[in-house]
Amino acid sequence: MRCKFITMAFRVAGLFLKKELTGPVQQQLRLLSTSNTARAQFLSNSPNTALDKSILQRYKSLETPANRVQATYLWIDGTGENIRLKDRVLDKVPSSVEDLPDWQYDGSSTYQAQGENSDTTLKPRALYRDPFKPGKNDIIVMCDTYSADGKPTPSNKRAAFQEDINQIGDQEPWFGIEQEYTLLDVDGRPFGWPDNGFPAPQGPYYCGVGADRVYARDLVEAHAIACLYAGIDFAGTNAEVMPAQWEYQVGPSNGMKASDDLWVSRYILQRIAEEYGVVVTFDPKPMEGQWNGAGAHTNFSTKAMRADGGMKAIEKAIEKLSKQHQRHIRAYDPKEGKDNERRLVGRLETSSIDKFSWGVANRAVSVRVPRGVATAGKGYFEDRRPSSNCDPYAVCGALVRTCLLE
Repeated sequence: MRCKFITMAFRVAGLFLKKELTGPVQQQLRLLSTSNTARAQFLSNSPNTALDKSILQRYKSLETPANRVQATYLWIDGTGENIRLKDRVLDKVPSSVEDLPDWQYDGSSTYQAQGENSDTTLKPRALYRDPFKPGKNDIIVMCDTYSADGKPTPSNKRAAFQEDINQIGDQEPWFGIEQEYTLLDVDGRPFGWPDNGFPAPQGPYYCGVGADRVYARDLVEAHAIACLYAGIDFAGTNAEVMPAQWEYQVGPSNGMKASDDLWVSRYILQRIAEEYGVVVTFDPKPMEGQWNGAGAHTNFSTKAMRADGGMKAIEKAIEKLSKQHQRHIRAYDPKEGKDNERRLVGRLETSSIDKFSWGVANRAVSVRVPRGVATAGKGYFEDRRPSSNCDPYAVCGALVRTCLLE
């Protein structure tokens, strides 16, 4: 898909392209062509597109008390992959997360408690600026969750990761996470795909430009701006291999910051998509067949790996990972590997879920060492196994435990 024709005469290339564009490829590209009426019908079943978005601006322009703050509390529900939220108004501007009160919610409605004892507690852990609320002090609050007995809920992987972080001393793990996702209409069809038929095969879409290759760039760029405003360590974005599939990156940051950032960035993405009437899915294999799945490739390094001669530390960590492959597979999607079974099939830029592998500049392995890292003899490695719907607390925690604590 990404091979480069290093040497080819321009005349031959021109003849080749002319031939291709008058053959089956052109016919396939025509499947992407739609009338204005068809385009208008892409989201005809999305209720949010029926709302007049300008009405809310009338109320956002109203002046609110300077000492009142709207706080959106976020948490992960019992599925381990979905965000829930509710808002509260605070009587003062918090200077840190320690100023924020705990809060309760009905855990029986989020797959986290039984109805007869359903009060579940939110503990604030990280603060972000809110790109949706009008107040300059309005905030998003990333929380973790605790059952009535005070213990972390089963879907609270953050608590265990914090315990790991407390044990690693000065090793300074950094993480950079590449979040892939797919845009759908409300009927589950990839956004922009023809109602009847399929787009042309993969090839022209990755990092592509043009209305016949890229869909919903407005949404993607709005997301980048909102994340930067919020205080997320947002690193970049690109169109992915499958049409309607995108990627963005967070980090490099320390493990907890990168994980908090990823969850909040997912929330921001879904909120913006709400306004467009588009559905975001983090499913690791949204379309069967010869279409790429979606992952959350996780780049990992320590102080030793980043120092001169760090390749030895990288290889040592990879050796440890090779001995814990199945444990990592269970940690890398919320269904303990069942979601990744559909994605990690040994083709379409993935490794086999059953076998650990690694290599330099190879995207068909479990762990990739970038070419630049191998050349420099230091840096980081990329674990390509995490699914797009992974819990980053579980992923980063597994890497820390295997590479640094065992």
